[in-house]
Amino acid sequence: MTTTAPINPYSTPNANLEMPQTRSHGGGSLESGIAGEYDFTIQAMLSEAWAKTNGLKGSFWGAALLLIVGILLVTGVLGFVIGAAGTDGMATQLIVQLVIMAFMYPFMAGIMMMGVKRSVDQPISFKMMFSYFSVTGTVILAGLFSTILTWVGFILLIIPGLYLAIAYGLIIPLIADKKLSAWQAMEASRKAITKRWFKIFGLYLVMGIIIMVSAIPLGLGLIWTYPMMVSLMGILYREIFGVTST
Repeated sequence: MTTTAPINPYSTPNANLEMPQTRSHGGGSLESGIAGEYDFTIQAMLSEAWAKTNGLKGSFWGAALLLIVGILLVTGVLGFVIGAAGTDGMATQLIVQLVIMAFMYPFMAGIMMMGVKRSVDQPISFKMMFSYFSVTGTVILAGLFSTILTWVGFILLIIPGLYLAIAYGLIIPLIADKKLSAWQAMEASRKAITKRWFKIFGLYLVMGIIIMVSAIPLGLGLIWTYPMMVSLMGILYREIFGVTST
């Protein structure tokens, strides 16, 4: 006769945070990335990102322009509703920002995956922005949670907010490519990036300077540097986690 221990109704719930096993193409893997078993040089990353901009630029701008139109439409509808309801204040503006962010996230997943797929020379097109609606709920949940935590970090003290802003940078492709849950993606991104946080911060800093400089001649340089940034994030993701999607 076997007996089972009684369940304590006041015990803390357990969450399964074990990451699924994955097969990756190029670069690292989910397991090695979390363990910090990766490295890179900033110069090599930027050089490859620039080279892979060719073949990404057209698809990126096609998707980006459609997303901008969508954001304008959503903003217009929200403005009309708020005006008709006569409710305008800080809380309303915050809700509007959260709605717009929630609208953007599924399309951002497609755009970021363009960079990921380009990093391993897989075919891409602007239509990829519509290819990740299946993970919409997970992406929105992870995006909102990570944004709120980052805001809190900046409010309490700038350094924690800056740390989280960098550490949560690969959440979206982890969900779209590895099919992780919101919390798994947040933790995987944070743990992996923490291992090389200062180098990744330096990489983003240099890329940010390149973007600012490219904007000086009437913003024309942004035609190349915005896609380059997406390409760079795809390459960084590949080097840390590898690419599962084919």
